[in-house]
Amino acid sequence: MSRKSLTAGLVALVSLVAFEYIAVAIAMPVVAREFGGLHLYGLAFSGAMAAAVVGTVLGGRWADVKGPSAPLWTGAAGFTGGLLVAGLATSMEMLIAGRLVQGFGGALVNVALYVVVARVYPEESHPKIFSLFATAWVVPSMVGPAVVGLVVGTLGWRWVFLLVPALTVVAALILARGLAGQPVTGGQAAPAPGLGGKVAWAALTAVGAGLMQYGSDGRLPLLLAGLALLLFALPKLLPAGTLRAARGLPAVVALRGLTAAAFFAAEVIVPLMLINERGMSPLLAGFALTGGALTWSFASWLQGREVFGRSVNLFGGTAAVALGILLMGAVTFDAVPVALAYPSWIITGFGMGLVYPTLSVLTLELSRPGEQGVNSSALQVGESVFSVVSVAVTSALFAGVGQGYWAVYAATLVMALAGLWVAPRFRANPTSSAAVVPM
Repeated sequence: MSRKSLTAGLVALVSLVAFEYIAVAIAMPVVAREFGGLHLYGLAFSGAMAAAVVGTVLGGRWADVKGPSAPLWTGAAGFTGGLLVAGLATSMEMLIAGRLVQGFGGALVNVALYVVVARVYPEESHPKIFSLFATAWVVPSMVGPAVVGLVVGTLGWRWVFLLVPALTVVAALILARGLAGQPVTGGQAAPAPGLGGKVAWAALTAVGAGLMQYGSDGRLPLLLAGLALLLFALPKLLPAGTLRAARGLPAVVALRGLTAAAFFAAEVIVPLMLINERGMSPLLAGFALTGGALTWSFASWLQGREVFGRSVNLFGGTAAVALGILLMGAVTFDAVPVALAYPSWIITGFGMGLVYPTLSVLTLELSRPGEQGVNSSALQVGESVFSVVSVAVTSALFAGVGQGYWAVYAATLVMALAGLWVAPRFRANPTSSAAVVPM
């Protein structure tokens, strides 16, 4: 059975998510200035990530038991609805509420896409499919900054959110045609136990992440309370041994979390630093992100063709992330040419392109039948929560040091360096298990 329509629909949906990610990152400094919400700047990103934790856990179990179609369409509706709320926002708080809905819906979509790949495509095709997902960032990365700069400058920032829903409907129609007749309905022979408990742990994890971000502006008790709640709840959602990077699937999830935490917390501050401190326009600042997205896609293409081995992808890619963050941190100092921002994020993106899809492939390989959804959700929960914690901690450092951009990059560099220790541990021990911690 031909999978061309399905692949086209998947890539179209990923492309829209990519465009919206780039667009929001570029437009958010303008939004924060208009609403006077610079103190909530980090929450606009990490709030969506926290909501994604609940969506990811629910979507993973839902897709394993009932198949990926229902969470996929529910998520697409939530993603679209959240964009509309954000685009019509009259305050920073309302915009963040829209971002929460968008994050929840996007998480359902992401998990469902993993399960579609696992059920429809043969295992030998998985590296190519995940490299296609990364390549789907190319066009948004190339045209995104120019389009967003034009839209913000002429129509206003609201249309950055309001234009995407119509395109999402088109992508959904293409995907629906591709899914027709594919073996994606149904799942496990019996419903997985403990779904309500898992969602409850996910909600507690999201609350903990939210408390950390809300407390990052100097409210230390909230920050510490959120961290304590995360340490209590998060292990219930991850493979046993993830927080100590045990070999096999736990190390895969831990490395995804560390590299994502380092990359996304650093990238959130890139446009803000380049615009507010180095005097760049939103358009030029956005092109720094474009370079990283393009090399991310190129490195993913290399990964899909297995140019390098798994060890090189993971260790070398993590090292590139660390080097790129180090160089971007140097740009925070006036004595360093601002043009260094471009090659620094090119290097960082290349490293993520090697690491990210390799970890996605390994997660499916290390999953038993009927567990692709729950393990994929664990991978994405780790990514989301580690990223939220990273953004919260770096936001606190940023506020505490006083426009401390350098402190943000120093903290994220430490995370990337920790990933170098985890990277070689992806090979499972013969007696290891891929199961998630039981309730």
